[in-house]
Amino acid sequence: MQHPTRWEPADHVSEQAPGVYFVEGPAANWVVVRDQAGFILIDSGYPADRPLVLESIRYLGLEPADTKAMLITHGHVDHTGSAAFFSTSFGTPILCAPEELPHVQGKEKHQVTFGQVLVRAWRPRVFRWLLHVIQAGALKAKPATQARAWNPAGLRSLPGSPEAILLPGHTPGNASVLLPHAGAIAVGDSFVGGHPLSRTTGPQMLHPMYHTNPAAAVAATRRLAGVNASVILPGHGPALRMPLAEALAQLHQ
Repeated sequence: MQHPTRWEPADHVSEQAPGVYFVEGPAANWVVVRDQAGFILIDSGYPADRPLVLESIRYLGLEPADTKAMLITHGHVDHTGSAAFFSTSFGTPILCAPEELPHVQGKEKHQVTFGQVLVRAWRPRVFRWLLHVIQAGALKAKPATQARAWNPAGLRSLPGSPEAILLPGHTPGNASVLLPHAGAIAVGDSFVGGHPLSRTTGPQMLHPMYHTNPAAAVAATRRLAGVNASVILPGHGPALRMPLAEALAQLHQ
């Protein structure tokens, strides 16, 4: 499926920290992390974003088939859109938190329901978001059946030496990925920088309907207290260049 307007990587790919590239898709983001050992992906947008994921990698002078691993912050279709393709086409390891593995593999489902959306679809922002979700291939998403659980040592051996921080609530195994050498953190949907349903940008929680357990999702962000990062890469909305502690303070006001 083609997006209605031309998406240019030069307008949407930015190096937010040394070797850390933030890619803003039409409605969901992903991250490319590279060093002398190669590169990894963190998340991969909606299914229809696949051409854009491939284009963003090639824009950086890299080849998609060389991806060392794809790390999945959580199993929603706007983050796993290209995971099955990379797994079957390139043999790319698809890795997630052990608690999230059944979700990513398609054995469980922790997604906002059609009914939850339908009762709010009279709102223009919700209706526009629903149309985009359908156009983006969410209803035809394929699970990454070959996904595996990550472990700390295996993560540290990857480009960027990532570290996982489990933040259950958005989904049971939702996680953020810290890139300690770069002072950056990919927070997925633990909190975001903006969203089509929101009128503002800046650190914020998603609408409660998107969370498996809304109260737990908010509480889980407190696990990030004390984490040293000044570049925040959310799954939706713009990158946030501020101390993580400042972003958390805004969330909990």
